[in-house]
Amino acid sequence: MGLPNESGDLLSKMDSDASRRLFPLRFYESHLSISTRPDGRPLKSAREAFVGPGDVASADGSAMTKIGSTTMLAAIKMEIMTPSADKPDEGSIAVEFYMPPICSPLVRPGRPAEIAPVISKQLYDTIMSSGMIDLKELSLISGKAAWMVYLDIYCLDADGALFDAALYSAAAAFSFLQIPVVSLSEEGRLTIIPEEGNGNKSDKDVVNKGKRKLTISSLPFSLTCGLHKNYILPDPTSEEETLMETFVTVVLNSSGHLVSLYKPGGPVLAQTSTIQDCIALTRQRMTDLQKSLDEAITEMKVD
Repeated sequence: MGLPNESGDLLSKMDSDASRRLFPLRFYESHLSISTRPDGRPLKSAREAFVGPGDVASADGSAMTKIGSTTMLAAIKMEIMTPSADKPDEGSIAVEFYMPPICSPLVRPGRPAEIAPVISKQLYDTIMSSGMIDLKELSLISGKAAWMVYLDIYCLDADGALFDAALYSAAAAFSFLQIPVVSLSEEGRLTIIPEEGNGNKSDKDVVNKGKRKLTISSLPFSLTCGLHKNYILPDPTSEEETLMETFVTVVLNSSGHLVSLYKPGGPVLAQTSTIQDCIALTRQRMTDLQKSLDEAITEMKVD
């Protein structure tokens, strides 16, 4: 008795899948016309986000984040360097974003993804312009030693909004970071003390007593919105990104102030209200991301 209905449902699904492949824009717009998106989200909703420690044993701080299916692993490694002569009391930060072939069928083995260096620079510029890190806090001995911070972010699954997920993982990794203990030898050489060796040094040998957290003044959070006709679609998937030609990425700090606005290509925006709407959506998103990160930090302290 149930066969006709089951057959009809199967045929309907086959028609839907065929339409999605053959006429993707028409398929997409048919969803927009009923105020939904192909993944079931309301038009102006972002995907669910997850954040937790990355559990990278060799890193001084790491984080795993997910926005929908987009997955990032961020790891921070700290080394001692000689500061530059013009900035003797400051450390330095280097950022690299990687897209290995496992993250997307569009990334070919042996060929670096073209977008990777673009996101690397965008991440570095955002971290520095947001004021999240005070480079003076990375100083160890003025003019002689400071921290060099290497932030590496690996995209494990690329399903849209890559910059947003990468920035979220960077913010989390810095929030989880513990600065290593450093000792000063009789020859004046600084070395990082392994955690298991902390008890073997006298107080006079140790430059910074015990691991400590980095003081973070304001975390940056971003939201990318795809613009299609009169629709503003936050946090697009990779499928949605292929159907849109205009994107706006808004970066706000923890206080809700605008850090940067990034619009790569596409037509000129005729209405300032579009930008204002994107900023308002970013403020809503920032609240959710900050709450998730605060909960993850609290869980780490409990553990």
